[in-house]
Amino acid sequence: MTLEELAKRIDHTILKPDATDSDVLKVVDEAMNYGFRAVCINSSFVPLVVDKLESTGILTCSVVGFPLGAASTEAKAFEAEWAVENGADELDMVMHIGHFKSGLYSYIVSDIKAVVEAANGRHVKVIIETAYLTDDEKEKAVELVAKGGAHFVKTSTGFGPRGATAHDVAILAKKAKEFGLKVKAAGGIRDFQTAMEMINAGADVIGASKSVNIIATYIK
Repeated sequence: MTLEELAKRIDHTILKPDATDSDVLKVVDEAMNYGFRAVCINSSFVPLVVDKLESTGILTCSVVGFPLGAASTEAKAFEAEWAVENGADELDMVMHIGHFKSGLYSYIVSDIKAVVEAANGRHVKVIIETAYLTDDEKEKAVELVAKGGAHFVKTSTGFGPRGATAHDVAILAKKAKEFGLKVKAAGGIRDFQTAMEMINAGADVIGASKSVNIIATYIK
């Protein structure tokens, strides 16, 4: 994999609660300098990022219901609709983990469907927060993501007890193939070696705030 090919698989991310406009613009500049796939931000920053990324080919990705996933379906759908209306190209929503763990699977599917509908054709990734799930639950979550009409299953928010592991990604990738879904690995991916572990395990996209360091530690 060339450096350029790797960069095209990275969603460069800034989701820290104290991120300023200047911090976000620095990430946008880095994305343009390195040719990253997307810039992933909280929804309030969508207009700022869209304006700066215009005509660059780099996607604007907004999170929805982040980081807990426990907002109402109506709130998630509204945030998704607002982000899209303001130019977001993709949405990364958080599954309602508590309801999933409670076995409320129909709720999970309808929650995802509402965001997918609000996305109006844009790709939706569903963060299932694998650190809280058993391996069987990870497979079940993939099934529900597919039923909800989303396009990706994503491992982690980066705010849970741990981030992505190659084990998680391998489980998700194997199950995702059954439904034509893609996999995004995120959380704790800080260098080239870890990024490649995720890609080799089946990740299509990497989400990282340390994207520049991933590139800096690239090994041919």
